[in-house]
Amino acid sequence: MAWALGANSNSPPFAPAIGANAISTMQAAFVVGVLAALGAVTQGGAISETVGADLINTVGITPLAATAGLLTAAMFMAFGVYSGYPVPAAFATTGAMVGVGLSLGGDPATATYQRLGLFWVLVPPVSGGMAYGTAKLLRGENVPETVGVPLLAGVVAGIVANIQLGVIPAPPGAAQNSLAGYVSMVAGLPAVGGLDLARVLATAALALLGFVAIRRRTQASVDRGIRTFLVVLGGIVAFSSGGSQVGLATGPLQNLFVEQLRLDVLLLLSLGAVGILAGAWMGAPRLLQATSREYAQLGVRRSIAALVPGFIIAQAAIALSIPISFNNIIISGVIGGGLAAGSAGVSRRKIGVTVTFWVLTLVTSVAIGYGVHTAFSTVLGVQ
Repeated sequence: MAWALGANSNSPPFAPAIGANAISTMQAAFVVGVLAALGAVTQGGAISETVGADLINTVGITPLAATAGLLTAAMFMAFGVYSGYPVPAAFATTGAMVGVGLSLGGDPATATYQRLGLFWVLVPPVSGGMAYGTAKLLRGENVPETVGVPLLAGVVAGIVANIQLGVIPAPPGAAQNSLAGYVSMVAGLPAVGGLDLARVLATAALALLGFVAIRRRTQASVDRGIRTFLVVLGGIVAFSSGGSQVGLATGPLQNLFVEQLRLDVLLLLSLGAVGILAGAWMGAPRLLQATSREYAQLGVRRSIAALVPGFIIAQAAIALSIPISFNNIIISGVIGGGLAAGSAGVSRRKIGVTVTFWVLTLVTSVAIGYGVHTAFSTVLGVQ
């Protein structure tokens, strides 16, 4: 399953960069694998817990149920890799785990479904809308590119300063911390007007660093500066995708590893990270080509516009412990950026087929997961 995620759902973050000819397909596949694996280890715990424990009530996921759920979801992912249509991993895994949980006799976690459903429904308009607005800003004549692109870089850097990472020392009682949070913890400055002054200063410092670095590049060469930011942004989004996607592979095993075997969750996340790394290196190029070439004829500006909302939404989902489909986010951003220059570059047929695949994946994965686990448990005589 982790291999399929690396090949499928962790590919879209670099698709806009490839579409803009800022990086080659094989280079992107290599970088995606490394960064997504790092993101999986440092940010994947929250999503893993949601998938493993919060999708069904009154029962725990057994090893056989986890096997049935992972097999079902992985089949959907493999189909997406070899058909060229990106299958939403979050939909496939969530549906499969709900199906096996119901087969175990569990009760539906209605509150969780409502929370996930609302977030998923909001992703396309929010991602597409943000991408549309960003593309319009970058294409506008009122803001010079030597200012607009560095400003976006500063915003992204400021957000990076506040993302939660498992490798940063955290205060007592906290599992993770951010760069800005660590500075605040070390500095120990008192709050001013209810604001954590040290955190604000650390965020501003990193945002300024991002602004200055890209501004210097754009002043030397606008084209080179924009392409540099696009590749860096793709790397940051690939890192975020690993953190948000690994839980789809490790979540079904959460109960087995943590509750039954008493193993550290970091070992489970590392196992998922290895699978993601292998999948990205071995299977990503096909999906990278599909998402970069077939959805819109992207330039560098629309590519940036597609990735900025992807990064923001992914980190919001991680903070809220919500499994998401990166295909959903990035493709919506690609479409929004494409529409900013007119709809001629957007394949409406491809969009329609993809959305249909998304809906069918969510519905059929529940039924197939239920059926696969029922068949396994009947044949083997165990749950």
